[in-house]
Amino acid sequence: MIRVGVIGAAGRMGRMVCAAVSADPGLDLVAGIVRPGAEFPPDLSHLPLVDSLDALREADVAVDFTRPDAVMGNLRWAVEHGVHMVVGTTGLSQDDLDEVGRLLSDGEGGSNVVVAPNFAIGAVLMQRFAEQAARFFPSAEIVELHHEEKLDAPSGTALATAERMARARTEAWKGPANETVPGVRGGDVEGIRIHSVRLPGLVAHQEVIFGGTGQTLTIRHDSPQRESFMPWVILAIKAVASRPGLTVGLESILGLSAEDSKA
Repeated sequence: MIRVGVIGAAGRMGRMVCAAVSADPGLDLVAGIVRPGAEFPPDLSHLPLVDSLDALREADVAVDFTRPDAVMGNLRWAVEHGVHMVVGTTGLSQDDLDEVGRLLSDGEGGSNVVVAPNFAIGAVLMQRFAEQAARFFPSAEIVELHHEEKLDAPSGTALATAERMARARTEAWKGPANETVPGVRGGDVEGIRIHSVRLPGLVAHQEVIFGGTGQTLTIRHDSPQRESFMPWVILAIKAVASRPGLTVGLESILGLSAEDSKA
């Protein structure tokens, strides 16, 4: 039995993680961490909800769905106290990941960490397909669409997709940069334009549009329901103890053998 604590338990994703963990016979939900002053949702009335990470001392694995400005502090605590961590919070920079790697290398608590920009299997495959297509098209842009409360823009999935596409190429991306309205062409990530949409009614969606002579190719993934993430969050919880150090992304856990999925 794996003992699990959820950081951000009162949030949209946190509630779903709590429900998914509770429903799995191989997992034991032992704690939910919420922000000080947060209201305790009725559907979590059975769970000991606290505002201190010390409650995670009873957990084998902590799951973090919080905020970009909070996740690094949670990670430092988990590594220091020997608790494995599964992170679904987006907005971590490469510098943040480098710090996590150093903490794990220097620590003696035996913690492992899995960081995944996206827990939807379709999004994982979308990134792989986009990386393959990037070798053959001279231009590409990314449009990512999320709900209005998402705190980071662009999304971690869009950033990861652009970086993988850029690494797959040997020449610079092509495309006009002129703008009559500043910012209308989106943000530039290694020559790839990313456009972020934030609207009520959306959950998580992304499309990668490639352009070449006389043709285009669009790769799109949609997660209209957050439940789509839960099977893969559970998979990461069960896998993290057997993956020493820092694992970025789900590919190696899924057996997709991506060289860059292990940091």
